[in-house]
Amino acid sequence: MQNIKDLRLAVLIDADNVPYAHVKEMFEEIAKYGIPTFKRIYADWTKPTVSGWKKMLLENAITPVQQYSYSTGKNSSDSAMIIDAMDILYTGKVDGFCIVSSDSDFTRLATRLREAGMFVIGIGEKKTLRPFITACDKFIYLEILKIDEEENTEEVSKQKEQPKVKDKQLIKLLRDSISDLADEEGWAFLGELGNMLLKKNPDFDSRNYGFAKMLPLIKSLDQFEIDEREAGKKNIKHVFVRIK
Repeated sequence: MQNIKDLRLAVLIDADNVPYAHVKEMFEEIAKYGIPTFKRIYADWTKPTVSGWKKMLLENAITPVQQYSYSTGKNSSDSAMIIDAMDILYTGKVDGFCIVSSDSDFTRLATRLREAGMFVIGIGEKKTLRPFITACDKFIYLEILKIDEEENTEEVSKQKEQPKVKDKQLIKLLRDSISDLADEEGWAFLGELGNMLLKKNPDFDSRNYGFAKMLPLIKSLDQFEIDEREAGKKNIKHVFVRIK
């Protein structure tokens, strides 16, 4: 597969199941993984509940797809998104999909796209059910994309970089993953560790614990040794970790 940052992505948004307040941050996040070549959003645009999205469509060049509700209490956007996703898949013009929804009804779609060799990113709220999360290669919570202007101050930034993490499941996940990758001396390369963590937990993200990067998170746990080795290139180091 080509470099992940060069992936052509189809971004499909379920307007009924995600808030519109942080669309800018969402697309900045998607840009880390590839280039959005399709940007479509699905809703019954006659409903007042999705009126807040309309301004966002123009600012972010998202194509709205009208899907009328044929019955009360049903999300009519689901079928339209699924049909479009399969149509896009068969064009062969994308390398991956970004499904923006908190609706676990898209679990089978994510699974099917991965079966076809697509890289699948899910973006939704923390209320998203586990089956949809695990069906994706990577799942990102919308809540960690929120930007508070107050967090730009140096004092608050320092507080954010030093939270006390006492998550036993996280520690076990890290210890087990390091053991899986460790060489004869117990060292595991940080880059490979990050990939392993995502394979085991698609929603793993250091930002879920208040850290911008994984290395400060690992250091905060005080259970692992860190070895930063010169890579032979200026200002580049390879980081290795092992269990104390």
